[in-house]
Amino acid sequence: MSEKSKISYCNLRAEYDLKSLKVRRFGSERKSFGKTTIRLEPDVAEVFPNADAVNEALRFLIRVVSFYTCKAPSQFLGGCG
Repeated sequence: MSEKSKISYCNLRAEYDLKSLKVRRFGSERKSFGKTTIRLEPDVAEVFPNADAVNEALRFLIRVVSFYTCKAPSQFLGGCG
C-alpha cells in the first residue's frame, strides 16, 4: 500500500469497513453480470459507433448467410428448416 493510500485509509470513518469489499477485476477475468462481452479488434471497432450498430450488422449477416445457405442443394438433405 502506498503512503498516500495509507493516509486516505486512516482518514475514513470507522463505519466504512473496506475489508468486506470485493475487488472488481478488469479484463478477461472480470465477472460478467448477465451480459456477454466481446472484444473487438481496433480496426473493427472503428467501423461501429456503438454496441447496437454491431448487433444490427451481425443480425443482418446472420439473415444473409441463412438465406443463401438454405438455397444450396444441401437443403434437400435435411439442412435449413
